[in-house]
Amino acid sequence: MYCQDAPLPRDTIKHPARLVPLAFLITIAIGTALLMLPMARAGEGSAPLLTALFTAVSAACVTGLVTVDTATYWTGFGQTIILILFQIGGIGIMSGATLLGLLVNRRLQLSSRLVAQTETRLLGLGDIIEVLRLVVTVTLIVELSVAAFLTLHLHFAYHEPWTAALWNGVFHAVSAFNNAGFSTYSDNLMGFVADPVVILPITIALIIGGLGSPVLYEFKNTLRKARPWSVHTRITLLGSALLLIIGTVAILGYEWRNPATLGPLGTGAKILAALFHSAVARTAGFNSLDISQLHTETLTVHYILMFIGGGSAGTAGGIKVTTFFLLFFVVWAEIRGNTDTTVFNRRIASETQRQALVVVLLGTAMVSLASLILLTITPFSMEKIVFETISAFATVGLSTGITADLPPLGQVVIITLMFVGRVGTITVATALALRSRSKPYRYPEERPIVG
Repeated sequence: MYCQDAPLPRDTIKHPARLVPLAFLITIAIGTALLMLPMARAGEGSAPLLTALFTAVSAACVTGLVTVDTATYWTGFGQTIILILFQIGGIGIMSGATLLGLLVNRRLQLSSRLVAQTETRLLGLGDIIEVLRLVVTVTLIVELSVAAFLTLHLHFAYHEPWTAALWNGVFHAVSAFNNAGFSTYSDNLMGFVADPVVILPITIALIIGGLGSPVLYEFKNTLRKARPWSVHTRITLLGSALLLIIGTVAILGYEWRNPATLGPLGTGAKILAALFHSAVARTAGFNSLDISQLHTETLTVHYILMFIGGGSAGTAGGIKVTTFFLLFFVVWAEIRGNTDTTVFNRRIASETQRQALVVVLLGTAMVSLASLILLTITPFSMEKIVFETISAFATVGLSTGITADLPPLGQVVIITLMFVGRVGTITVATALALRSRSKPYRYPEERPIVG
């Protein structure tokens, strides 16, 4: 006898999917108002509405794209507001994505699919407080550790006064863990390109922040009791490591002799810079090399890394590592003629495959549409426009230097991409999962010609 999945109450389905975007809109509105105060701007008067809005969206959505120099345009008060915004944005994304994921899991339980929950080891409703506590704990530990490390090094190695060293250390530690990419230096981190004591702690912080709360939660449970990792954690870790290595090798290969980037550096510094840029492209937004001087091939590598992004329910953006590699396994299964897509001896549900496909197609459509609009209203090349739109949608924050020169309409396009790219993908994925249900009937099958 067929039993259709019981739908969740109307309010339960709609409210959480609206709560995350609404919370970010409120945060952005408050941040914009504060950045428009005269005390937030280093120069005379207050910041224009569009400048304040662009900065607030970029900070709250932990992107890092800017139309003005963070180091010189904003006062200490303005920079503090920016720091608070990307701290709220980072924790908000991790917590919000976790809560929405738990709601999806609750639907699985209401559908009596407890076996699926056991096999995949998804988070349960009883874990919610523990997960949120873990998010806050990991955030504080990583940020405080990196901040202390950077503060000491900036003071003793670069002779910055204690107050300046402390502020720069804290700002970059928080920005790194939240994958924000904002910097209090006008040249970002280009002045530290060959300094591993600065680059490596920031790299570690942004990688941890980009793994996502489900992976961190499994790490914690593994320390308590040995147990095999879920498919999600395995894909996230192995996929991230693979992309980091491939990105590093590709950047080294294409930029090794480029006199404007890696060329003048020693071998160790070249490897450090390539490793750093491979990591920040997914999706922290810092740069220790001049992005505008990268070869076209290297920019293309960045396209791919930026669009893929980091782990689900983490501070990184993009379509997510699991989404990309799940579709890879789908393609591989189809090439081999397998009817099921299996990963690590687990069969991937067909609805999960469809959700991954929708996320990728929607992301591609948004980047394509935004690129077309910017190509129409700006004189910039396709290469720079595509880089800018992918960076905005994937909330990366890297730029070839055209952000400040975009017309007002172009800045609005980038603002929309940053917001939708950060909040929209979570909401869309959740909505798809919540609406997934079987019908008590099936239409006759037909197979259109493909390819």
